[in-house]
Amino acid sequence: MVATVLAPDVLLADYAPGVIVDNAVYHNGVRVPLDCDATDFAGVRERCSGNDFVWIGLHDPTSDELDAVAEAFDLHPLAVEDALKAHQRPKLERYDDSLFLVVKTLWYVDEQDAVETGEINVFAGADFVVTVRHGTGSELHSSRMDLEMRESVMTHGPSAVLYAVCDRVVDGYELVASALEVDVDEVESSVFSQARTNDSVRIYTLKREIAEVRRAVLPLREPITRFASGEVRGVDEASAPFFRDVADHLARVTESVDNLDTLLSSAFEAHLAGVSVRASEDMRKISAAVALAVVPTLIAAIYGMNFDNMPELHWGFGYPFALVLMVSCSASLWVFFKRSKWL
Repeated sequence: MVATVLAPDVLLADYAPGVIVDNAVYHNGVRVPLDCDATDFAGVRERCSGNDFVWIGLHDPTSDELDAVAEAFDLHPLAVEDALKAHQRPKLERYDDSLFLVVKTLWYVDEQDAVETGEINVFAGADFVVTVRHGTGSELHSSRMDLEMRESVMTHGPSAVLYAVCDRVVDGYELVASALEVDVDEVESSVFSQARTNDSVRIYTLKREIAEVRRAVLPLREPITRFASGEVRGVDEASAPFFRDVADHLARVTESVDNLDTLLSSAFEAHLAGVSVRASEDMRKISAAVALAVVPTLIAAIYGMNFDNMPELHWGFGYPFALVLMVSCSASLWVFFKRSKWL
């Protein structure tokens, strides 16, 4: 197995797929130097004692890399298989003495009105945390750096890492919800504007993306609630208040997404109603235009009939009278339709 160990200050843009992003041991909440090869996972774990724990971060690992980590930390093969294949539903499972948490990461591409997804798998035991990240969203390097500056939180051990991961992911959800709210406001403004717009395609696109957000957010509520209530064995009870904060943010995102979906449904109904109203207006205008053409035609048709006994047939002013009658009738109809807002 060949793996590359990156320095803690390496940016996400510098990461190569299938690498170890970071590997560190923490003693009483403080990162300590490694006195062995960072790729020697078993050796790194042997350095842990008492309140020590190791946090390994992987990004799109290969099967060989993940198998090496699994062997060193006795990870369950079913969980390893899920972490390698990704595309899992958010969930929390217990395997022997370790936890396996799956969360979906989200980020928004405004130009395409698209919600992109990634995935983070977290293995947590008494003395280790392994994070396996798939996709380009929600990098964890900054979360690690922030957590290392909060020694009092880091003393919670692997529970602190679980909290940091969940907090970062849910913060990403809030950003996506805010971006969607802006786009939904734009759709509402377009639907209720005087301009003739075709908003049905964009409404459908946004509803589809909101459904993608729901698939990430809703299944995560149950694991976060269990963490917040302190009922998960192996999670430090002192971390419960932090998870309650995450649960509160997640609830806000859930409410926001539900409201946006309702607003889009209402906007779509308003759009259809507007289309129907505009169709009726068009028919009225067409009918008015036809009436303006039919009346002069009717007068001309009557006076064009070849009968000998017709009033004003041989009258000298008959032709101008017919023209004036046509113009007068058309003008009267035009004024009537204008006042009735048919034209």
